[in-house]
Amino acid sequence: MLNRLHDALRLRTNPAIFFSSAAVIILFVLGTIFFTDALNTGVSAASDWLLTNLGWFYILGVTVFLVFLIYIAASRYGRAKLGPDDEQPEHSNGAWFAMLFAAGIGSILMFWGVAEPVSHFGDPPRGSLGIEPGTVEAATDAMNFTYYHFTLHTWTIFTLPALCFAYFIHKRNLPPRVSSIFQPILGEKIHGPIGKLIDVVAIIGTVFGIAVSIGLGTLQINGGLAQVIGIPENALWQLIIIGVVCGLATISVSMGLDKGIKVLSNINIVVAVLLLIFIVVLGPTLFMARGIFESLGTYIQSLPELALWNDTFADTGWQNTWTVFYWAWTITWSPFVGIFIARISRGRTIRQFVIGVLAIPSAFSVIWFGVFGYASFDIEFNQGGGLVDRVVGEGDIPGALFAFLEHYPLSSVVSVVAIILVIIFFVTSVDSAALVVDTMNNGHEDFNPLGQRIFWALAVAVVTAALLVFSGSGGLEALQSTIILVGLPFFIIAYFQIYALMRALREDAGELPRVRMRKWKKVLPPEEVERRADDDDVFAHEYDDEIEVVSAPEPVEPAPEFRDPYAEPRTKGKSKRHATLASRTGSASSESQKRSSSE
Repeated sequence: MLNRLHDALRLRTNPAIFFSSAAVIILFVLGTIFFTDALNTGVSAASDWLLTNLGWFYILGVTVFLVFLIYIAASRYGRAKLGPDDEQPEHSNGAWFAMLFAAGIGSILMFWGVAEPVSHFGDPPRGSLGIEPGTVEAATDAMNFTYYHFTLHTWTIFTLPALCFAYFIHKRNLPPRVSSIFQPILGEKIHGPIGKLIDVVAIIGTVFGIAVSIGLGTLQINGGLAQVIGIPENALWQLIIIGVVCGLATISVSMGLDKGIKVLSNINIVVAVLLLIFIVVLGPTLFMARGIFESLGTYIQSLPELALWNDTFADTGWQNTWTVFYWAWTITWSPFVGIFIARISRGRTIRQFVIGVLAIPSAFSVIWFGVFGYASFDIEFNQGGGLVDRVVGEGDIPGALFAFLEHYPLSSVVSVVAIILVIIFFVTSVDSAALVVDTMNNGHEDFNPLGQRIFWALAVAVVTAALLVFSGSGGLEALQSTIILVGLPFFIIAYFQIYALMRALREDAGELPRVRMRKWKKVLPPEEVERRADDDDVFAHEYDDEIEVVSAPEPVEPAPEFRDPYAEPRTKGKSKRHATLASRTGSASSESQKRSSSE
């Protein structure tokens, strides 16, 4: 029946995956609209239970993933190519870095650039340890947590699935689906019910993750418009904003990758950097520069503690609404970002990939949050303040950026530019998500009907509206409660991804043999060697005659000659100079050196 419906709608996708994912999304939206109170109560209760009992699992998981990525990059597998062994990277370093910047980071920077450091400055996460709000200590700790949330750990969540996608898509030539990562475990069953279930969960999670991002952006756009032109912050305007953003995304989808996503992404990067330069030039430049370096040092020093901190004794619940929410939200749309990063990283080694994807966006985040964070602290310490009252006192996190811009020249004009920037960021997010989700449904990146991509863009829009407007809770509260639930299966899947990747690497690279070392004779002091050689030694019967002893180190055999396992085997009549590691690296063996020196 599904196949007949699929053909009747002129689709070109996997019917089971497509219709199952669509059915769950439609049922959720209808349930949210018509059974608002019951669904809200259930989601809130389940979310509260997870936060109370499994919040530590989310926090531990991301740290474990980071340790694994560092290990895999430093190991012998770090030299493996994500693609054919002789293939060069498709994109230059500069183009690759620019695209990494565009991969999901823009929406985070715009929404949290001011809100995050100001929130922790006015309400310290570790206030139970004696850190007072509004102090220098609070500012230091605020930057520590801001970097913790938006640098290495956030990009770890993106890097792990991206690495798995890149390996199984480019190395094993498997379909661009989450189920492909499980091929070492499931084999051909990745195309069966279990594989389809994994893909359905991934698609639903991706739609919800992007919906949360669009929801946050909608709140921010609504707050900015309220400040600039005085429109009310209510459900009607939020629905209008969602409709405009997703409508523009649909147009971008229709225009295609080169004319849509690529053009908008390039505009975004330029405008975002210009906004950053504007703040640097007109803000407390020296204070920001010194602060960035200092906060980076304190973050690195505090990272081991932050990575495992669980607020065990005070148990204030702070981490539940901040760190756990971030990790659950980020991991739900990590398949979307992961496939995008994998597509642009073909031809790079695992080591290059891990270092680049972790370090480059993290470095830019340090600069961005450092600039906006220290500029905000300067406002609080030296310009009469007001940000903490707005963000912490009134709870206006979406309006933090626009309250910040009021302290700069041309605030209205710059605020309008910021609103446009936020809109474009979210248009590209919906556009890219529609393309990637459609790809995960189809299992290939070739031509597919435009209607499929438009459907996924509309799905993101209606889920966003359901969460933000019809959920029966406050905007942020509804987004947080839902995404914490959706994120749990993704954390469980991530551990299986680690196992599957390691198994695939061992299978494809082969196991290394144990290192063979040459043997040495037993060395004793010279006088003891002479005694044992004396025929009149009364203790001769106590010695093991089979052990040859010497007074100076002497090998029993020459050092073994190791061969390059990737070189062609030697055949009779061919020179061996290209087969040994010593000759290939330009270093001769010790015996060769002795012969050349004697000559």
